[in-house]
Amino acid sequence: MMGKRYVNVVGILGDPESGKTACLASLYLLISHAKLDGWSFADSRSLAGFEDIARGARDWNEGRAPEQMTMHTEMADDRRPGFLHLRLVRREDGRRVDLALPDIPGEWTQELVSAARADRLDFLKSAEVIWVVLDGRSLADIEKRNGLIARVGQLAARLKTMLEGRRPRLMLVVTHHDVHVLDDQVAQRLRTELSRRDAEVEIVGVAPFSDKPQSVPAGFGLAELINLTIGALPDRPTFWRSTEPPEGSRAYLNYRRSQ
Repeated sequence: MMGKRYVNVVGILGDPESGKTACLASLYLLISHAKLDGWSFADSRSLAGFEDIARGARDWNEGRAPEQMTMHTEMADDRRPGFLHLRLVRREDGRRVDLALPDIPGEWTQELVSAARADRLDFLKSAEVIWVVLDGRSLADIEKRNGLIARVGQLAARLKTMLEGRRPRLMLVVTHHDVHVLDDQVAQRLRTELSRRDAEVEIVGVAPFSDKPQSVPAGFGLAELINLTIGALPDRPTFWRSTEPPEGSRAYLNYRRSQ
């Protein structure tokens, strides 16, 4: 598919239970019900995969939501990531975009940080943006916050090495916005930590599923996340740049004049 048209590869990293799969499941459910603000569904080459990760959100017990909306991601092949595909149409201008979204275990992120194991994450070199999914409950917990911020900085350093010095465009996706709104001081600490690692960062609060649907609807923040991920159309470089000849230069006009 990537040989036929442009595909936006998105990297998705984060600890186990941070909410990576929940974001994908909620995104799929919003799209399937035409509720992703500003976007319409066009196609998918992996509907069965989306159905698998969204199945838990549909299995309610007599009207009661399950304790866990999605299952822990496990890979049949421990060496390669699995990708989910979405083709979306932006309503304001009709722009069509293809997204390749990996659904990988959180242990891969942990091993990248702790042991610099990056062989399974080589696809990140093709990613335009990397989502780093953070558990908002951990950032709200004073006992867990410092360790999580430090690990995010270590992850950014690993990515910089892996990407051979190229500054990664990181988006910190903070989950559980329905129960914990990210504090401004904590957000600033995250930005400061990542600026030390020479990483460009944007922060988006999301609630893939919500315990307070009256105030924070399920899927909160995901449309903004997609908007920021896609961004504006990149400026195309000039195919044939025009150059003005230096003053006094007549090399072309003098060519073969002496012969």
